Amino acid sequence: MKSSGLRIGLLASNPELYSNKRIMEAGEERGHDMEFLNMKDCYIKLDARAPEMHYRGGRILDDFDAIIPRIRPSMTFYGCALTQHFEAMGVYTLNSATAIRQSRDKLYALQLLINNGLPIPTTGFANSPLDTTDLIKMVGGAPLIVKLLEGTQGKGVVLAETKKAAESLINAFKSLRANILVQEFIKEADGKDIRCFVVNGKVVESIMRTAAPGEFRANIHMGGTAKRVKITPEERRIAIHAAKTMNLKVAGVDIIRGHNGPLLLEVNSSPGLEGIEGASNKDIAGNMIEAIEKALKRNKSITE
Repeated sequence: MKSSGLRIGLLASNPELYSNKRIMEAGEERGHDMEFLNMKDCYIKLDARAPEMHYRGGRILDDFDAIIPRIRPSMTFYGCALTQHFEAMGVYTLNSATAIRQSRDKLYALQLLINNGLPIPTTGFANSPLDTTDLIKMVGGAPLIVKLLEGTQGKGVVLAETKKAAESLINAFKSLRANILVQEFIKEADGKDIRCFVVNGKVVESIMRTAAPGEFRANIHMGGTAKRVKITPEERRIAIHAAKTMNLKVAGVDIIRGHNGPLLLEVNSSPGLEGIEGASNKDIAGNMIEAIEKALKRNKSITE
């Protein structure tokens, strides 16, 4: 759909990333004025009467209709501060700072999801290494997964195949003062997971990711492969409910198929486009731009 051009900023770190290039292209194809805003070049003026966003060299960014935040994990704190400031200036953001923040806090996110009735693998969290034995027992024993709370794209996720390996691993992380989750290993998932791409409360596409040989993590960045998959009504319900629970307008929802039905692994606030567009040949970046068009059209009709 062509609409009267909007001014849209893509708030991210790397203009060369496939996802970022595609979002820029999709916006331009629809007649919008797109600009890549490098997070490290933005700085803010906190002022109750006239908050301002400045860009390298002192330029004031005051003419954007919408911002698409694509915040890498290492920039979560600063990226969310910038996103929140754009919100304070009345700019529409495709994912709010609050939603991004809570999705990045893996423990808090899991608590929110289970409080909303979503099924997750049995997970344990403890502070003291003295409780390691019970922690392992709590999630059904080895093999089990140990996850760093700050990890992403499969980094900081380790499979412990025996009780001894699990104990060593958990205690090693504890000695580094790292916060970890201990999670049951769903063997029957067989190194596969499903990534559902949710935009504005709809699953626009789903792919099955299969781990590389000898690897249990299905992330594309880890050498995994992807193909389109037909999801069940229950998997669709879980994906939509998970994105809504996290308050994300755009989300990558990761699900695995267990013996007792689908289980939710994670909800990602800046899902990559390369795997899903490559496998489906679908214009997912275009879906994201359309979500902005619809939201701004709706906001306009409310204010008129």
